[in-house]
Amino acid sequence: MYNEKLFLTPQEILDKEFHFDAKGYRPQEVDKFLDMVIRDYTEFMNIIKKLQNDNRILAEDNAKIKAEYRKLKAVIDSANDSANTGKNSFNNVDLLRRISNLEKIVYGKEE
Repeated sequence: MYNEKLFLTPQEILDKEFHFDAKGYRPQEVDKFLDMVIRDYTEFMNIIKKLQNDNRILAEDNAKIKAEYRKLKAVIDSANDSANTGKNSFNNVDLLRRISNLEKIVYGKEE
């Protein structure tokens, strides 16, 4: 992902040879600075790898949580449907009781 955007690897920095000129930089200073650049560059690459791994783990966790959410939503919807059906049957039972009581009152008086 990030490797396409990087121009150098730590090894390429380490292996880089500079041409000496009469008025060039001190080789020890250049080497010391390049050693610091290599350490930083290596650390950045390690950080990138760790973050990519963390990102992959979080994406997997997110997918698991989404799947669990869908399952729980289905259970809740099913429970709501059952509750609505139960309410309707309760209403039907209640209506049947009322009709039965009315029949007892109406037909009970006639008997």
